[in-house]
Amino acid sequence: MIKDPTWIFFVVLAVILLAPLVLRRFRIPSIIGLIVAGVIMGEHGLGLVERDRSFEIFGQVGIYLIMFMAGLGMDMGSMKRYGRSGLLFGLLTFSVPFVTGLAAAHWLLGFGMMTSILLACIFSSHTLVTYPVVQRYGLSRHPKVTVSVLATAFTTFLSLLILAVVVNTKGAESPSQLVWMGPRVIAYIVLMAYAIPRTGRWFLRRNEDSVTQFIFILLLLFLSAAMARVAGIEPLLGAFLCGLLVNRLIPRTSPLMNRIEFFSNALFVPYFLIGVGMLIDVRSFFTSKDIIIVAVVMIFFGLLSKWIAAALMQALTRSSGAMRDLAFGLSSAHSAGALAIVMIAAAPEVGLMSEDILDSTVMLILVSCIVASVATEWGARRLTVREARTEDNRGAFHGRCLVLYDSRKTVADVTQMAMMLSNHRIKTPMVGLTVTFDDEDMDSRKRERQGLLEHAQRITTAADVVMQVMSRVSNNIVSGVMHTMKECECGEVLVSYNATGQQYPSAKTLSEATLLEVIAYESIVPPSTLKNIVVAVPQKAEYEIGFYKWLEHVCRIAENIGARLSFHAHRDTIPHMRSYLRQHHVSLRADYAEMELWTRIMSLQQEVGEDDLLIFVVSRQGYMSYKGAMNGLPLQIHRYFSHTNIMLIYPDQGHD
Repeated sequence: MIKDPTWIFFVVLAVILLAPLVLRRFRIPSIIGLIVAGVIMGEHGLGLVERDRSFEIFGQVGIYLIMFMAGLGMDMGSMKRYGRSGLLFGLLTFSVPFVTGLAAAHWLLGFGMMTSILLACIFSSHTLVTYPVVQRYGLSRHPKVTVSVLATAFTTFLSLLILAVVVNTKGAESPSQLVWMGPRVIAYIVLMAYAIPRTGRWFLRRNEDSVTQFIFILLLLFLSAAMARVAGIEPLLGAFLCGLLVNRLIPRTSPLMNRIEFFSNALFVPYFLIGVGMLIDVRSFFTSKDIIIVAVVMIFFGLLSKWIAAALMQALTRSSGAMRDLAFGLSSAHSAGALAIVMIAAAPEVGLMSEDILDSTVMLILVSCIVASVATEWGARRLTVREARTEDNRGAFHGRCLVLYDSRKTVADVTQMAMMLSNHRIKTPMVGLTVTFDDEDMDSRKRERQGLLEHAQRITTAADVVMQVMSRVSNNIVSGVMHTMKECECGEVLVSYNATGQQYPSAKTLSEATLLEVIAYESIVPPSTLKNIVVAVPQKAEYEIGFYKWLEHVCRIAENIGARLSFHAHRDTIPHMRSYLRQHHVSLRADYAEMELWTRIMSLQQEVGEDDLLIFVVSRQGYMSYKGAMNGLPLQIHRYFSHTNIMLIYPDQGHD
């Protein structure tokens, strides 16, 4: 048996690398391969590797990260919209298995009432082991996934709460220990909900180094998990709560999000799955009849009750079979919650569960993870194919996003905003551009511009976003931009609002040279820390060609940062925006205020601050929504809106 830490780590890395490659040929989810590999190489299998402390530590980190990413990946708007559905599914996927498990344990297996209640909690709880599967299919913010994640939080909390009550009841020296449990939990939730978002926003605004931000987020994660244990609940819930609380601080397309997912899925989650497999003693099922009976009952009723709950949810919501399979796959994997319950209940000081139940629970974990992986993979694939067939063209809008760089101090913010605007479903690379004026300082200025492109490319690479970079030399900056847009088939151009280059054009100048969408952006805080987006829309904007294009871009920004949208528009324009959001962005939080005259934009200065993004939709002269007052907008922004983040959008008016 290998005991040397270096060789143990080598073997684990080899399994993490090879298991998915081998099983991919047979269309078997990699999760199954990692668990089975743990069974084979563990001390109860071939005995190749000792399950040392690294499996406990890395495995614990892995399951915390799974719960954290589940909270982090939730669409907070969907959470509000589908909260009732999540609660309904949570009640179903908790109560059906709980009643089934209680009956099977007490009357079929003959266990005592306390043991039967805890066994029922094992049936009811589940862990989002298969969550990486829905991430891989790009469904982490799908409504059904949101409902399943909410149900997971509900069932896990209730199961672990019942565990705490039962254990404390058995070991409590006085009733006051139970009485104080509720206030401790409430105080913990209130403290975390107040401290984590505020601390996170403050820190991320003042520290742009990616490594520092990553370490800080992990610090918040483990602080929340540790404080949950102090409050008397499982750290898993603390990890999930932390994910929810920092959700709006980490955009989906940011380098920070990419680092968290890579850090989790490359090492710690596989380590956890291998460690689970190493707990399983397959041979014990051939030496004890009692273990076989208990295991068969737990596996059969545990999976059947979860499937019944998913089927009931399908019937009540009239959803498709793919939705049912996905919900069943996400809610049927018993892992961290089941392990926590059985390990605590089997401890000598508690003594409510025997070794037979422990071995049977581990077998339940193996079988349920395999079944859940297959069901999630099957449901996610069917759902992706079905939605791809019905997907409209709202995300494409005919072209790439061209980003024009002029200053090092604006590269990071403009690049982050470009990633939020772009549609990453169609995998079209962005284009980064610098244009150098052809004069005697051309060489030195060109080297400086090349540094801007390298900086931008590092940011996009860290976020796993493809950017094609180009550097031009031209006697006319605008002409260089226009040629690049035509060559690269770009659909919009994003520039810094206050261009610092001597010859760099303003957004208005670019809008006069092209009919495509022109966007100018200036920030005083990082885009990921914005709370609200206020949009000023001129009358008759709905009659212009690019109306739905810029509206889609605004919605993408709001979805990425989890911000609330506030539209100020004419009463005839509002129904068009409301209808579009209801049809394509149901999870967004949005409100609408009537603004009859464009000159009323001055009243917005009282509504916006450094936490907000103020967007002006500005028409070109001669088009339907153009107003003469728009000519004075730059001066008004300088005088009255310098305290907030600004974006100007010149809508698409057709191709040049």
